[in-house]
Amino acid sequence: MIYVCIPSHNEAPTVGLLLWKIRQVFAAFPREYQLLVLDDGSTDSTSEVLERYTRVLPLTVIRRAERQGYGRSVEELLRTAVERTDRPKRDTAILMHADFTHNAQLIPDLVRRIESGADLVVAEGRVAGGSSLSVRLTRRYAPLLLRGVVTVPGVRDLVSGFAAIRLVALRNALRSQADRLLVTDGWAANAELYWRAGRYARRVETVASVERYDLRSRASRAGAGAVAGALWRARRALRDAPVPPLPPETTARRELEAGAAP
Repeated sequence: MIYVCIPSHNEAPTVGLLLWKIRQVFAAFPREYQLLVLDDGSTDSTSEVLERYTRVLPLTVIRRAERQGYGRSVEELLRTAVERTDRPKRDTAILMHADFTHNAQLIPDLVRRIESGADLVVAEGRVAGGSSLSVRLTRRYAPLLLRGVVTVPGVRDLVSGFAAIRLVALRNALRSQADRLLVTDGWAANAELYWRAGRYARRVETVASVERYDLRSRASRAGAGAVAGALWRARRALRDAPVPPLPPETTARRELEAGAAP
């Protein structure tokens, strides 16, 4: 089963169309899938739009009356996927945004890499489509603000919000934390997710993607300065909530695999 997890806040103009595009993707790429959307305190018609799609798609909508934020929404969606699966070693969660930033046509590539043995696949985004200079600069340099605190070998674009995670790796990451998996919010929550889940991934891969910030016409929810400040403040939260040491059997397996590599 593939669980497509979509956090949404005031995305009525795009979320329904995105769900339909995902349906078209799976019509041409036959896999079992479920759509999980968290409506995070939307004040527009997002709720009404999603209600219509529950009648025609394998869609579950989780609604929160008050906004809880991106990080908490992502964690709740991923926990839901882990709770529902009965085959965590096979099943996958896909995380993506509801505003057309991410291209649903990339989902088959993410899934195939999981099916070929990867446990975490991050879509590394190149900003395109006439986005503002502020967006391009923030998107490019955001990972630098987390340097030295969060590291995922082989992944440069740590703040990408588009990825596939094998549920067994995600389940192990959730079990490793006493309370919350994600203590940060916004773009930092993506980096934290890959950092924590990546600890339990046998193989981490990336794919190239194009991110479009011009397909949904609206004012930016946060300026470059605000995003940069939030990422810098997240460093302290991440230092205060380090990832636990890997279990001995995982460490031994990785050392064995590293020694066998050509």
